[in-house]
Amino acid sequence: MPTSKICIVTSTRADWGLLTPLARALSERSDVQLQVVATNMHLEESCGCTVTEIAAAGLHVDIQVPMHEHGDDPASRARAMAKCMAGMADAFKALQPDCVVILGDRYEMLAVASAAAVMNIPIAHIAGGTVSLGAIDNAMRNAITQLATLHLVETDGHRNRVIAMGADPAHVVTCGALGVWNIMHQPLMDADELAESLDGWRPDATDTVLVTYHPQTLDNADPAERFDELTRALDAHPHLRVLITYPNNDAGGQRIADRIERWAAANPGRVKAVKSLGMVRYLSALRHVAAVVGNSSSGIVEVPSMHIPTVDIGDRQKGRQCADSVIHCAADTTAISTALDYALSPEGQARARAAVNPYHNPDTVTLMSTAIVLSLNS
Repeated sequence: MPTSKICIVTSTRADWGLLTPLARALSERSDVQLQVVATNMHLEESCGCTVTEIAAAGLHVDIQVPMHEHGDDPASRARAMAKCMAGMADAFKALQPDCVVILGDRYEMLAVASAAAVMNIPIAHIAGGTVSLGAIDNAMRNAITQLATLHLVETDGHRNRVIAMGADPAHVVTCGALGVWNIMHQPLMDADELAESLDGWRPDATDTVLVTYHPQTLDNADPAERFDELTRALDAHPHLRVLITYPNNDAGGQRIADRIERWAAANPGRVKAVKSLGMVRYLSALRHVAAVVGNSSSGIVEVPSMHIPTVDIGDRQKGRQCADSVIHCAADTTAISTALDYALSPEGQARARAAVNPYHNPDTVTLMSTAIVLSLNS
């Protein structure tokens, strides 16, 4: 049986956490030579330099593609995309993959897909067909869908949307979400192990929330000012302890990170800021918090399977298919505070315990790995 060279490109702590089981499944196949290319946030010290997590997972990074640009504005992100596309062209020329696997919708992934498409390399795209109207990611995701040859979508609704965009139905496979599969299969840390990894800071499901807040890239407001609305809402609940992770490096992300550092310093003991929890610590933390707060897609896709509420702030994730445990609110202090009150109430907690996650599929990894290999042999 011929060996197919399958290249997974990863750019953030978030996508690698999701991609890890798929990468392992592909690496274990005798008919696959797995390649891994790391870029963007993985290589940034300010983002935790998470490229080390790939080696920690027992996998090898074949090529690193730096794309750092100074600046925290949209123009710097556009210049970074140009660097990424040039670096990916060199990486693909060296590796000669038979297929490139891309997850999601970030701006650098459009650069990856563009390089692969121009070089006539088939693209397997994970998580197309969803909608997130409050971020430029929505346009990026749809553009990648148009460049991809195989579509590994999370729900039947997403499948229908991708087909409506012109994809061949035979090349659109409903697989469920990798993050939900991880929750079902990843061994997690117990409370003592988690606390030790957080320098002794111990989250507790009776009084702790997990916060992740990213820039809302189609919002005209200053992302740092939006974040201040969130911290004011959390400060209106002084009994709450907060485990908060840093934002991604979209335009405005550094200004939010600066705010996080100052807020954590002003609230020692109550607020614990971590650049990157990584997949295992993040999923473990979900077992020891009362709710998740912010505007990350993980609050929509993965968290409902842990049966705790999500307070989804603003429009960044607007349009995504959601479980009943997701509570949407406007991006202002009063609305966030009201949503928090409901999430922490007996009614909000009971609603989350009963929620069914539409992104769950018990066979996600097998469906994805099989579809990728079959697409190259058909």
